[in-house]
Amino acid sequence: MPTRRFIQCDVFTPKPTLGNALAVVVDGDGLTERAMQDLAAWTNLAETTFMLPPLDTRADYRLRIFSPVREMPFAGHPTLGSCAAWLHCGGQPKQAGRVLQECGIGIVEIDIGNPARPAFTAPPTRIRAMSDENRAAICAELEIAPDKILDTAELDNGPVFQVLQLDCAASVLALDSSRVRWPVFKSIGFIGAHPPDAECQFEVRHLAPSSGMSEDPITGSLNAALAHWMQAEGRLPRAVSVAQGTAIGRHGRVAVDPVDRHNVKIGGQTHILIEGEITL
Repeated sequence: MPTRRFIQCDVFTPKPTLGNALAVVVDGDGLTERAMQDLAAWTNLAETTFMLPPLDTRADYRLRIFSPVREMPFAGHPTLGSCAAWLHCGGQPKQAGRVLQECGIGIVEIDIGNPARPAFTAPPTRIRAMSDENRAAICAELEIAPDKILDTAELDNGPVFQVLQLDCAASVLALDSSRVRWPVFKSIGFIGAHPPDAECQFEVRHLAPSSGMSEDPITGSLNAALAHWMQAEGRLPRAVSVAQGTAIGRHGRVAVDPVDRHNVKIGGQTHILIEGEITL
């Protein structure tokens, strides 16, 4: 069996081991889909990615993203982490200052102008009203009082999220994630504002993600969807910093930077922690 270059990195944190871990098979060419899914189940991380030659001539590489239970068309921390791994292994983008990643939703652009904090352009997000049934089920299970809810929506940027904006970050942090389980609750996002003098402007949590975990440490795709939602409603006038993972002992930091009325970049730090070879 051939050996392939393998990296494990930590994404969306200034403090290594306190972000969201990602496994990257740098040379995934020739692997079957079954082999990819089996490895993703074995690593038991939120996502494992496989880098392949692009099919689209514009792209620098193609990425397949797997949770322990399924393939995903797009995910945020695998996008930044895989890009960092590709550059670390000597990848050279076709265009200076940006990497074009091909994945299930198409081409995702990653700005590498600031090497310390690359940022991907958030893919388009479809914004729909959350159904009354979903809202009632989430609020009943988590015992959320109606006066704590400022807004709700269903957001789709590849993954689909049921999201609730609560009255403050403290209300978000008080939620008991052990009360929700996949697949009954597949993907619920929460956001709440911190006090004006806090380090970060918002706190985000992602409960019962479809990977089967009770809570995802830091979720780039959710933060991207939330940013587009807030931007569409005129509630994202400037760059903000988002904390995530606080409730489970992580130190996630996501930079959200509006580019114009319709585009936003999602950035964060990646640390390469393990580098070697894997036999597959």
